Amino acid sequence: MRKVIDTEKVPIKLWLDDIEEGALQQAKNLANLPFVFKWIAIMPDSHQGYGMPIGGVMATRDVIVPNAVGVDIGCGMCAVPTSLRNIEVDVLKNIMKKIRDRVPLGFAHHKEKVPWEGFSQAPNIPVIQQELDAARYQLGTLGGGNHFIEIQQGSDGFLWIMVHSGSRNFGLKIAREYHTKAKSWCEKRHVTMPTKDLSYFPFETAEAKEYFEAMNFALLFAKENRFRIIAALQESFVSSVPQISFGEIINIHHNYAAWERHFRENVIVHRKGATSALEGQIGLIPGSQGTKSYVVKGKGNPDSFMSCSHGAGRKMGRKQAQRELTLDAEKKLLDDKGIIHAIRRPSDLDEAAGAYKDIKTVMDNQRDLVDIVVELSPLGVIKG
Repeated sequence: MRKVIDTEKVPIKLWLDDIEEGALQQAKNLANLPFVFKWIAIMPDSHQGYGMPIGGVMATRDVIVPNAVGVDIGCGMCAVPTSLRNIEVDVLKNIMKKIRDRVPLGFAHHKEKVPWEGFSQAPNIPVIQQELDAARYQLGTLGGGNHFIEIQQGSDGFLWIMVHSGSRNFGLKIAREYHTKAKSWCEKRHVTMPTKDLSYFPFETAEAKEYFEAMNFALLFAKENRFRIIAALQESFVSSVPQISFGEIINIHHNYAAWERHFRENVIVHRKGATSALEGQIGLIPGSQGTKSYVVKGKGNPDSFMSCSHGAGRKMGRKQAQRELTLDAEKKLLDDKGIIHAIRRPSDLDEAAGAYKDIKTVMDNQRDLVDIVVELSPLGVIKG
């Protein structure tokens, strides 16, 4: 932990020195909510979000806040070690082409419905039912923004494959629906709060239970989505390197809320751009495009509600990065490292390494939260 702010109703514990003013104000808003448990924890990759800062962790007593989960419910990481120790560049490029053929990127969907038994178990909640048909075409698709597929060289000597993706349109629609309902619930009861962006439901309400059920279905969908992408990556490798084998899948969410026990009380822990880091738990912390990612082991630090960062964290907004970063410089940075990358045009600069914080600093700031198990250096990157 780097410092503690104690000017609000509850303390704010920070694992970074350079939090931007907007994110700090959002953290202070959280710290002044009446139902917050103990303190607010701000991870080292934190930056301004919507209502709650990305990289924020908040535990509450019997209250759930939709915007403290965010719009991409269940967004998270998957990674799998392979039996390969090295790969020729031409083979890697061919595999990446096969991946692009198998996995729709950005706004692209599958042309035919993708079967999944989970669809038949979807809760009878209007916003879920409305999205089911579209979701049948979205399962196993990457999406855009900061979502990515990466082939990496591990410090353990083996190649790894990694995926960052979420719940596609499910998360967005659920978040919008229930944030609107939460605002209405609070307005009708003349609830005073620092900002309407943190509108909430007491967990005893039907609305809270419905949101929680919808959120958990989105978590299942997001996990299955990543697993389908991993399967497509494995197929792409096998078709080029038949003798390859794969290890166990590591999967972790970083946008969700869950009932957990902390300090002898049952509370709802909201993690928005943060991951669980229970003692001994294996997790994933990706870097920006062109920098290292990490397989980590949690230390179960109670000060962070047993959490850690979800990545490097942005230091520039998307439009700012496109305005201020230089295309040739960002491409050269990746080319000099021999990385097959996704920086092609000025519009891609929003996902360049220069738009993100230094992952080494982020990792150094959370040495009390996780231990590094494997360092992963990028070889090839596919973006939406």
